[in-house]
Amino acid sequence: MSDEFKQAALDYHAKPRPGKISVEITKPANTGADLTLAYSPGVAEPVREIAREPELAYRYTSKGNLVAVISDGSAILGLGDLGALASKPVMEGKGILFKRFAGIDVFDIEVEAEDPQAFIDTVTRIHCTFGGINLEDIKAPECFEIERVLKSTCDVPVFHDDQHGTAIVIGAGIYNALKLQKKNIEDIVVVCVGAGAAGVASAKLLIEMGVRRENVLMLDRKGVIHSRRDDLNQYKAAFAVNTEKRTLADAMEGADVFIGVSGPDTVTPEMVASMAPNPVIFALANPDPEIRPELARSVRQDMIIATGRSDYPNQVNNVLCFPYIFRGALDVRATAINEQMKIAAVRAIASLVHEPVPEEVARAYGGTSLKFGPDYIIPKPTDPRLLGVVSAAVAQTAVDTGVARKGYPSHYPLKTVDDIFPAELG
Repeated sequence: MSDEFKQAALDYHAKPRPGKISVEITKPANTGADLTLAYSPGVAEPVREIAREPELAYRYTSKGNLVAVISDGSAILGLGDLGALASKPVMEGKGILFKRFAGIDVFDIEVEAEDPQAFIDTVTRIHCTFGGINLEDIKAPECFEIERVLKSTCDVPVFHDDQHGTAIVIGAGIYNALKLQKKNIEDIVVVCVGAGAAGVASAKLLIEMGVRRENVLMLDRKGVIHSRRDDLNQYKAAFAVNTEKRTLADAMEGADVFIGVSGPDTVTPEMVASMAPNPVIFALANPDPEIRPELARSVRQDMIIATGRSDYPNQVNNVLCFPYIFRGALDVRATAINEQMKIAAVRAIASLVHEPVPEEVARAYGGTSLKFGPDYIIPKPTDPRLLGVVSAAVAQTAVDTGVARKGYPSHYPLKTVDDIFPAELG
């Protein structure tokens, strides 16, 4: 990035006041009578009610619209382990997205934890403050165990966005790309480069969607994860397959789908040329993808390609997902975000590109005609329909699967999950 951009980013965060988020007062606090109700002695009344019935915290406090965005700073964006405090700008940024797109309040919390258990203990002890926990920028493989334990000990939704947010948006894009390429999900061969949080979660979700496990070739820094390797942790071992393929070039030959969550320029034009007819390429390394679309197109005209960048079509962006998943979960007081809710989010996101695009979205992208096709397989982040459609799908599925403590909200625009999807999405 240029020095000019660096200074603009620093000024944005520093001026006119440091940081990006603040706490606002939601009730009158101007008179003596107001303060009597807000604090002593008035505050004693909701205290007694919540002590009698903990669920009333949702009525008398901000718990029901409050999410903790929590990190230990061990995997900050693409910058690595820079420590808890250095992660604070990212966590504040996440707070902006929650508020801007779903009206959800956020406390960002940066934890200096000497090991995963210390992090788990910290989050467990404070989780009752919140309606949901969003884990962020925690390195693999520790993130898998952290999330697993917290999901079992906390009675509010725990969601690691680097895993599941990425996986859900990838899933929606792959779903639509396969429709265009006329391929059945049960028959495709998937190559996934990157065996960290996003790669493992994406592979798991695609298997939930119908990809055969034996047709997933996952690669880490040492190459293909195969059944004869003896250096695999339990999360990688789950994807070990019996194959003679060892390198990325081997894996790409005849593959239908490539998912890259690794690093720049790892895929060559020759590898793209060796893929099966009508391939799908998700080159998601940021800011520089595994292969740039123009380079991939120089050898293949029959492909569909997505990246993580906003300056190319088909941007895979987690903001399509996480604000609305939490909105739906919070609105029915869900105790968890389960696999069915994730699949519902995939289907909801995928459905939107089959409908006419709102005029304000087209305007935001220079009046470009947005119609379901190779350059429009994923909704744009500014699409206002995401809030209603994805949140409704998640909320209804939470109710249907028994993890909701409250019924489907009457103010929601849709009444069942099936109302959301065009018939062809099933």
